[in-house]
Amino acid sequence: MKVQSVIARRFDRLSVHGLGFSDFVILNLLDNAPAKKMRRVDLAEKIGLTASGVTRLLLPMEKTGYVKRESNQRDGRVSYVVLTDVGRNIYEEAVHTAELIACELLPPLKSKDLKVLSEALYIMGGNL
Repeated sequence: MKVQSVIARRFDRLSVHGLGFSDFVILNLLDNAPAKKMRRVDLAEKIGLTASGVTRLLLPMEKTGYVKRESNQRDGRVSYVVLTDVGRNIYEEAVHTAELIACELLPPLKSKDLKVLSEALYIMGGNL
């Protein structure tokens, strides 16, 4: 919990871009997804929330125009979260700040140390 708290506090600097840490994580996942969109349930699973939890996070992001909803034409039960051009632009601005913060959090690691850290994180949570 303390590690999560420290990381979240450091990433509060993303607020200069109008983003919280969770917002940034969502934009990052969408930016790296095929066609810049994901099913809501897949997005929820990736960030470790319930579908309703991710919906609550997405509502303000939809209002600001960072993401939009898209229905699946074949299956009305499935909805997608789509990264908009506005969201992509904000993400591109914020990613530089996030990279600086990440470099501050993790000093340069030797290849061996990075492998150990990666393996430990995998054991704790699967393919993070």
